Amino acid sequence: MWYVGLDWSDTHHDVVVLDEAGHRVGTQRFAHSHQGLHHLKDFLLGIASRPEDLACIVETNHGLLITFLLEAGIPVYPVNPKTANTLRKTAGAKTGRIDAYLLAKTGRFDLADLRRLSPDSPIIAELKTLTRDQDALIQSQTRLVNQLTACLKEYYPVSLKLFGKLHQPSTLLFLQAYPTPTAAAAASLEEIEALLKSCKYPNARRAALEMVEQLHHQELTANEVIVRAKSRLMLSLVRQLLPLLEDIKGYDKEIATLFLKHPDHDLWQSLPRAAQRLAPRLLAEWGDDRARYRDAQSVQELAGTAPVPFQSGNFSKAHKRFACLKPLRNVLYQFAWQTTRQDGWARAYYQRKRMEGKTHSMAVRCLANVWVRIIYRMWVRKDLYQAATFEAAKLAHAPRQRVA
Repeated sequence: MWYVGLDWSDTHHDVVVLDEAGHRVGTQRFAHSHQGLHHLKDFLLGIASRPEDLACIVETNHGLLITFLLEAGIPVYPVNPKTANTLRKTAGAKTGRIDAYLLAKTGRFDLADLRRLSPDSPIIAELKTLTRDQDALIQSQTRLVNQLTACLKEYYPVSLKLFGKLHQPSTLLFLQAYPTPTAAAAASLEEIEALLKSCKYPNARRAALEMVEQLHHQELTANEVIVRAKSRLMLSLVRQLLPLLEDIKGYDKEIATLFLKHPDHDLWQSLPRAAQRLAPRLLAEWGDDRARYRDAQSVQELAGTAPVPFQSGNFSKAHKRFACLKPLRNVLYQFAWQTTRQDGWARAYYQRKRMEGKTHSMAVRCLANVWVRIIYRMWVRKDLYQAATFEAAKLAHAPRQRVA
């Protein structure tokens, strides 16, 4: 075996290769370009006759570099970016070549504990990219909505009482049509009703009546300077939000279409409260390779739902696992919380953890840990989720009271 430490960057990659005895057999820097990556491949295959004799240790699990290595058949073992820091000498020297050497050293000593990266199937790879990109757009939407809320509070607070949500077309179009309290108060009932009908707002006539009444109540008002300045900012935020909402809706359609093409979609859709958003994300982050995970515990560790034990002398404590696949952790947390609204056992489990003194986040994490075991068994057996099956298994494994 040859252990390849690869310190990557946007412009170049430093590579150090160690043999089984720990001797350095090659050190080189390659440009991050088409020609540079092919030189990297030739360099590694010049040392090892077969790609399988290499173990490439790198601090990332995605990107063009990883795609190139996997397509070349070179085994890739991603590690946490903090790994090299734990091996760095007291002097703290840090260069790309030093980091590459430390990564190769990690591979030589700890390869059995590292997880080899296996490429996703094409449909999972596309679904994962789409869902993660949509999540980034949703985060942008949240930031813009927060800015818009703060802006309206400063000069137009009555608008926040007119609609249930800011991030919907009817609200944004209303703000565009009536950007100031004065403009809204001057609008007639018929004009507001027509605007709401154009947005397909439910019960437009009744809603318009309520809005007109609310707009003519006495409210706190800002001076003309603030109104003029803040209305400009408000219109700018609305112009950013309107196309963003359309883009997010377009992602929903594309994700739903792709999700239904996957043979496992029925399994993930059977989960309670998974709905349109969570089921595709669970599939994308979990994957479809049944040989990828050793057991349910390996998924719990990867997702960060399993706690990390810490013991020193007589002191013992478990804490949250920080080194994990965060998109998988996030979707499992969201899913676990949603199940408390439908499944009685999930709600009871969450409430029991809260009564034990755990915070909301800790209780949800504990529940997500239970769900990973359930989903893993479903996933391996390709069974759909049924609450009755889980309840029966829980009763079968419950501790029996000893009869006196």
